[in-house]
Amino acid sequence: MMKKPILYFLIAFYTIASAKVMAQADISMATHWYNRANYNPASIARTDYIYLFSNVREQWVGVDGAPTVFNVQASEYFHSLHSAFGISLVSDKIGATQAINPMLTYAYRISNDLDWSLSMGLSAGVFSRFFDGSLLEAENVSDPSIYTSMERIIKPDANVGIEFQNAHFVFGISSTHLFSMTKDSTTYLNANHRYGYAIYKNTDSELFNYSVGMQVVNRSNLTVFEGNASIRFKHATGLNTGPREIFDVGITYRSSNQLTLLFGLNLSPDLRVGYAYDQSFMTGYSQNSSHEIMVE
Repeated sequence: MMKKPILYFLIAFYTIASAKVMAQADISMATHWYNRANYNPASIARTDYIYLFSNVREQWVGVDGAPTVFNVQASEYFHSLHSAFGISLVSDKIGATQAINPMLTYAYRISNDLDWSLSMGLSAGVFSRFFDGSLLEAENVSDPSIYTSMERIIKPDANVGIEFQNAHFVFGISSTHLFSMTKDSTTYLNANHRYGYAIYKNTDSELFNYSVGMQVVNRSNLTVFEGNASIRFKHATGLNTGPREIFDVGITYRSSNQLTLLFGLNLSPDLRVGYAYDQSFMTGYSQNSSHEIMVE
């Protein structure tokens, strides 16, 4: 029966959605549709293999001090424990500041292997931000109000999430940077975010897989909706192992007027590389494109 897992999911969604949030932005990664562990630790409960993932993002190429994000993750699921364990490191450099966010992740999976699975996850670590005021380029260097010293802030950090899956659907909710819920943003320098998403996936064809998804992200009084569609082409081998995945293409649009084109190539059954081109059309923001490279 699926009634209890769905009930738990709805209760968790209400709890997370009732939390207080602030106004600083979480990291922006266009390839998060392939790996949701940065914002939902429950998603690492992948069975049967060790999972490695890394991506790097250059945002607003051509703009001095524009964000550069580096992300690396590893996780493994243990059937005997119904549990997955993971580790991750995120580096986010923007102008005179750099944030480092190492985390350890645990996820517990409840499943009826034939019908559904429900995973609950928690990440814990630290969030460190370094500010180097000497990198600021002021028009008037003698202005006494200009902050030119160095400062490092280190705080505990935690994310929590839940994810439900069956043969064709994935539903997830999560909340990031839990300790910042009651902290002032000038002290913690990061905000609690709330995520909710739904994905439909279809792998029935021997020639291609496809998926469509919708995500909503909320922080303080800002809510962004995001839609994604992708198709992954396969080569029918006639073997018991099934068809071999070759490449995939996808598109993402955000309500903040951002469009992303995605491409992935399977170099082997166990190695895939991807590229994302991101273009913002937001009024008042940089129109320079962003680029992202992924390996999994």
